[in-house]
Amino acid sequence: MRLWTLHPRYLDSKGLVALWREGLLAQAVLNGHTKGYRHHPQLIRFQEQTSPLDCIAAYLKEIHREAQQRTYQFNKIKILSSGPCKRITETRGQIQYEWRHLKIKLRQRDPDRLKHFCDVSMPKLHPLFKIVEGDIREWEKVK
Repeated sequence: MRLWTLHPRYLDSKGLVALWREGLLAQAVLNGHTKGYRHHPQLIRFQEQTSPLDCIAAYLKEIHREAQQRTYQFNKIKILSSGPCKRITETRGQIQYEWRHLKIKLRQRDPDRLKHFCDVSMPKLHPLFKIVEGDIREWEKVK
């Protein structure tokens, strides 16, 4: 499971579809509807919030917006909650790690998409997140 901090605009089609599915899985986990993945490290930053379900809903809504712009048919009804959620802080080191990781994936799966972003040194974040100084997060599985 990877819940990208990066804005979903950077993802290729395969990545965006995977993110939608993984976001829905995360929502099910946070809602107590699964036995697996409950301790997955990618969920920590959502679980730490006052209202994790509202935060994952905000996360999914942005993925849905991106999908609509690409004329994909993601079912918005699957997003369960819609209450307020404060922005989640994420470290500059984590964002830079994710950006490098995504560029490797794009180089393999969609080099043309990667070309559109070759001049981006610091990508935009998913609107749920705000950047703070810091290293790669301790929960990240660095390759």
